[in-house]
Amino acid sequence: MTTLSNLKAPHHSRHRRKIVGRGQGSGLGKTAGRGGKGQKARSGNMHFEGFEGGQSPLQRRLPKFGFTSPNRIEYAVVNLDELERFAAGAEVDEAALRAKGLVKGRWDGIKVLAAGKLTKKLVVKAHKFSGAAKQAIQGVGGTAHELPLMAHKPEAAVKAHSGKGVKQPKA
Repeated sequence: MTTLSNLKAPHHSRHRRKIVGRGQGSGLGKTAGRGGKGQKARSGNMHFEGFEGGQSPLQRRLPKFGFTSPNRIEYAVVNLDELERFAAGAEVDEAALRAKGLVKGRWDGIKVLAAGKLTKKLVVKAHKFSGAAKQAIQGVGGTAHELPLMAHKPEAAVKAHSGKGVKQPKA
């Protein structure tokens, strides 16, 4: 019987590390299997991704395009069929979604989409709803509250700017 304590690799499946440049008797001495002279014989060459032998590489031949907006808002997506996990009449907000593992990580907001069916009456609070999702929630007697999207809490701004740039009246 094979157990972890007596496992062995199949015969010839493990190779010795190639040891080069250690004398002619090894078969890989002197030029270390690289042949004589030339670009391929030199060290530190052609070892980077996209190298095409000196020809202008593809990533330089193709034009640049597009940009990434620094103000992009990324939403965590929650579908209607995922809301079925909640009991009828429950209030579904970000804390409840995180507790059930439906939202993980850092997101700017939560968007509810209409994939699947909803059969329970729920109070759903999210930053965005698709039109079909809002209709489906209201169709079963639930409510869809759209929350304002805040980048940071208002008190954080007050704390950050307290007393900065404000001239004190002369006594």
